[in-house]
Amino acid sequence: MSRQGATAQELLEALRAQRAFGALDPEALAGVASVMHVKKFSADDLQDDIDGLYFILRGAVRLIDADSRTEVALHPGELFGYGTPASAVGAWSATVSDDALLARVASTDIDALCAAQPSLRCFLAPEATVVADAHPAPPGLNLLPTSVRALIKRGPVTLAPDTSIRDAATLMTEQRVSSVLIVSQGRLSGVVTDRDLRSRVIAQGTDTSRPLSDIATPRPLTIDVRNPAFEALLLMTRHNIHHLPVTDGDALVGVITATDLNAHHSTSPVFLAGEIFKQDTLEGLAAAAARVALLQQNLAASGASAYSSGRMITAITDAITCRLLQLAEAKLGPPPIDYVWVAAGSQARSEQTARSDQDNCMVIDDAFDPARHGEYFNALSVFVCDGLAACGYVHCPGEMMAMTDLWRQPKSRWLQYFRRWTDEPDPKALMLTCVFFDLRAIYGKASLLDELRRDMLSMTQGKRMFLAHMVGNALTHTPPLGLFRAISTIRSGAHRGTIDFKHSGIVPVVDLARVYALAGGHEAINTYDRLDVAATSGEISGQSARDLRETLEFIARIRIRHQLSQLAAGLKADNFVKPDELSNFERSQLKDAFGVVQTLQSVLGQRYQAGRF
Repeated sequence: MSRQGATAQELLEALRAQRAFGALDPEALAGVASVMHVKKFSADDLQDDIDGLYFILRGAVRLIDADSRTEVALHPGELFGYGTPASAVGAWSATVSDDALLARVASTDIDALCAAQPSLRCFLAPEATVVADAHPAPPGLNLLPTSVRALIKRGPVTLAPDTSIRDAATLMTEQRVSSVLIVSQGRLSGVVTDRDLRSRVIAQGTDTSRPLSDIATPRPLTIDVRNPAFEALLLMTRHNIHHLPVTDGDALVGVITATDLNAHHSTSPVFLAGEIFKQDTLEGLAAAAARVALLQQNLAASGASAYSSGRMITAITDAITCRLLQLAEAKLGPPPIDYVWVAAGSQARSEQTARSDQDNCMVIDDAFDPARHGEYFNALSVFVCDGLAACGYVHCPGEMMAMTDLWRQPKSRWLQYFRRWTDEPDPKALMLTCVFFDLRAIYGKASLLDELRRDMLSMTQGKRMFLAHMVGNALTHTPPLGLFRAISTIRSGAHRGTIDFKHSGIVPVVDLARVYALAGGHEAINTYDRLDVAATSGEISGQSARDLRETLEFIARIRIRHQLSQLAAGLKADNFVKPDELSNFERSQLKDAFGVVQTLQSVLGQRYQAGRF
């Protein structure tokens, strides 16, 4: 969530007071806040650009219907845009009549929120909800872009027809499966489920030494691995079955169950965040975290922007982190003094994908006494960092985590760190600044970080030598454009012939936005937000900010698509994209995107050389 003029607590309080959102439970409300983008608007902004649902925090907005010449004034606490009655009739436009602070939610997020929180439909009627009400669709419509292959968790468990019922039940228990497939002469001849064991064996007192074929469902329905998962749902619903064998040609490759399909429904960010806070064990949290890749797949399939997707994926990481901290405090007891757990890097910027390392630190109250408090905070940080690793967020290779003593310090020590880094900007100091300038409070006393950030920004704003070094550091990551704007690929090593979409695509834009924020003393953390603020303050032109935003969105979308295809194939996700994964049109766009970054890096370099910092 952007913090332009509103803290997270202020936004939550405003949502609680709003009629539509106020009835939600605290966890659901936090999920709503996590997908909101707060932004300041000046008088006469917005106009016809109502591209989501807007919640007025401050100021006033005028809605105008040119056809009926109707004008309506809206005030703080009111909603307009996607899903409100005015969006369904007439051609309304909106204009800010006074300087306003608005929280925006993307239309795809509203659809997901209304699906997860039915009470919102009393107040909002997004298109997806209206259509569903008018023409009831089978549950799980979001399964349409997902293949059956993506739902298979393991290979099939098969037995011969003459296997005894007792032996089959024993094997099902050992393998922890709810069905077995009967194969005769290499062909599927039947299926036996745990329901068959209850209704056809236990309930009827059947002799368990009899052959399995006596209680099997013969000639079961099957589905091909290449079919959409939505077809599997329709087939199972139509025939009231809970287990569906999956084939690849003549070969059996697995079984999908009603539970597998239902799990797909539970990957909306709001539902998943709520599930996370219900977990009381690390195993439960790890199981919930395993759904993040599927959540990102669903977001990509629904057309969610990389910006919106990053915020929602990060919101899940935040929820997991908070829950781990709650479990740690329940185990260790309440903290002896105030602290704040802080996210760094992509989590701080709300720009995570399903593949993320952990970068975090801890700021402790200056009353910290190592002898009295050190053991507690060390145990707490180890519990959380190891817990994050168990949930798939691997330990930072550079050990930039709160469990490292260096990055678990009182506020005064952190201030010393930043003062030294800005006064003596050597390569290591610049690297640490890049990591720890992007900070966001996750849990605890947020004011400790707020005070630190204010002091930190006062050190960097207008500090020419430091900013010059930061510019030089930013220019070390350049887009891979060669002679005549040809895209260059990696020439050697394990990733030869690929393009590093992170370090050659994402990082240069992130670095540019960070320099703009440092130069202007801006508090925005998210890269998109930093570009907006930089344009408003004059660090770059509005057109350049839009170009960089669109460049980042385009590159990030390809990166997400690449990672999802790898995960679907059972591979480890990375950032190295082969040019032949792109269409000719995408390759042309990529050249233009890299050109935008290259041009603005050149402008920044020239400004530095001219000594205008």
